[in-house]
Parts: sequence; structure tokens; C-alpha cells
Amino acid sequence: MSTGTTTHAVPHANPVLRVAPAPSAEAAAYFRASLAFHTDVSDVAAALTAGGDPGFVLVDCRSTESWDQGHVPGAVHLPTALVAERAGQLLDPAVPVVTYCWGPACNGATRAALALAELGYPVKEMLGGFEYWVREGLEFESWQGVEHRAADPLTAPADAADCGC
Repeated sequence: MSTGTTTHAVPHANPVLRVAPAPSAEAAAYFRASLAFHTDVSDVAAALTAGGDPGFVLVDCRSTESWDQGHVPGAVHLPTALVAERAGQLLDPAVPVVTYCWGPACNGATRAALALAELGYPVKEMLGGFEYWVREGLEFESWQGVEHRAADPLTAPADAADCGC
């Protein structure tokens, strides 16, 4: 019978419940905060294709070679190493910034977001980065022009407009 209180670690519990879940109020605060810091590829794509001003600027913080290999249409190129030097020339401090880098295994977007936040910009990080942009079947630009690949069924719904989340 549950009493609604958090229990301590159970020595023989399965790996998921070895450490008990946080109380619901703490979990709600954590996940609310997470959404203030992160967005995802699908939400960015929906905002950029809805027409009009999306209310943010998307920043690709990778190298020039990476940018040339492929980037999100409409993104601003601002490599992480140059944020302090060039942000003031490229970005309006009143407009939220969304950073992205290669993908989930790269923390370049996190470093760029930190640098921008330290300069006073409101900022979020796009989870999944350029990798998931392409894997979700979204159009991208490269040195060869506009490209599009089929959506990976492991990252995007095969028979629906969105994942429903």
C-alpha cells in the first residue's frame, strides 16, 4: 500500500527503482525547468515552418566545415569559439536564441548556450542537433544546395505528421 511518501533505496529492487522516483512536486519542478532550457527538433521545425516570425533565432554553433556539410535553413552560423566576439554583431539580445550542434553526443550547443547566457541572451538548446534534424526527414542546406533525406522510422513517425507528444 502506497502512502504517497518517497521511500529510500531498496537493496534488492530492480535497477530502475533502486533509487525511488522523486516526489511528484519535485519531478514537476525539474521537468518544467528542463523545458525552459531545452526544445526539440520537431518543435523548432514547426515554429520555423508556421509562417511569420518564430520569435527566436536558430544558431548553428559548429565549424565552417560542418556548416558547409549541412545546416538548418534560416539558421545563423556562429561557431561556439566565436560567440563572445561575434554575438553582438549577429544577434539581438532581446530575441531568444536556440542553439544546436551535431547531435546528442556533442555538447557544443550546450557550451554555446552557456556563452550566450553569460552574455545576457535568453537561450535554449535544441536537443538532437543537426543529426536529428536530418534523421527526422527535414530539409537542410549544404554546399551542394538544398537536400532532403527520408525520415528514419526510429526517430520520426512513418505514417503521421508528428509523434503526438
